[in-house]
Amino acid sequence: MESEGSQSEEPVLCENAGQGGALADEKNPPVQVSAVSNGGDSDVGKEMVDLKIIWNKNKYDLKTPLDATGANLKERIHSLTGLPPAMQKVMYKGLLPEDKTLREIKVTNGAKIMVVGSTINDVLAVNTPKEVIQQEVKAEENKKEPLCRQKQHRKVLDKGKPEDVMPSLKGAKERLPTVPLSGMYNKSGGKVRLTFKLEQDQLWIGTKERTEKIPMGSIKNVVTEPIEGHEDYHMMAFQLGPTEASQYWVYWVPAQFVDAIKDTVLGKWQYF
Repeated sequence: MESEGSQSEEPVLCENAGQGGALADEKNPPVQVSAVSNGGDSDVGKEMVDLKIIWNKNKYDLKTPLDATGANLKERIHSLTGLPPAMQKVMYKGLLPEDKTLREIKVTNGAKIMVVGSTINDVLAVNTPKEVIQQEVKAEENKKEPLCRQKQHRKVLDKGKPEDVMPSLKGAKERLPTVPLSGMYNKSGGKVRLTFKLEQDQLWIGTKERTEKIPMGSIKNVVTEPIEGHEDYHMMAFQLGPTEASQYWVYWVPAQFVDAIKDTVLGKWQYF
C-alpha cells in the first residue's frame, strides 16, 4: 500500500515541474501537492498560475489555481492588499469577469493583472480642499439654524409685524383670496404684495416702485418657514433662477395661504 501511495505522488510532481518550465531544486522548491481535497480553499493538487498583481503603484506576486474564478481572484487580492472585493476593479485584457475562470479567459503564467480601487481608510483619508470643508460646515450650520434666526433675515424681521398685514389663521388652510396678498415685507424691508394671475399663469410681485410679472413655470422652488414666535405667519422665498442666490424673499405671509401659494406656483392648482 505504501508503494502505491508513493507512486501516485511522483507523476503529479513531474507534471507540475514541467508546467513551471524547470525541475525542482533547493532554490525553487516545487508546489507542494498531495491528493485533491474534498472542498475548501486548499490549492493542493490544482494546476497553478503565477500572476503579477499591480495595485496602487505596488506589485505583488500571486500564485493561484488556473481554475479559480474572477471572484476567487478578488478574494486573494483582498488578502494581499486589504482592498475589499466590492471596491476592486480587476483588469486583464478588459474588466475581469467574476463568473469565469482564469483558464476560460486564457490567463497565462506571468500575466500582469491590474487592480484599481481604494480601501475604506484611503477614502476617509482623502484631503478635502479647505474651502470645500468650510462651505459644508456653513451649509450644515445653516440647516441647523432656523431661517428666521439668520442674520440676513433678522434685519427685516426685527422691524416687527407690519401694521397693515393681512390677518392670519394658524393651522388653517384656505384658497387664495381674490384680492392681492398685501402688507408684507421684501428682503430690503419695503412693502410688497403678491397677485396670482391664474388666467395668465403669472405671479405679480408688486412694490411701491414697480411690478414684476413672473411666469409661474419659471419659478424653480418655493421655500417657507414659520416665523419663530409668530408661527401664524411665514417667511417665503420664490426661487427665480437655478441657485439660492436668486431667491426673492417675502416676510409675514399669512399661514393659511402658504399651501395654496406653493401648490399654485409649482403647478398644483387647487380650487376649494
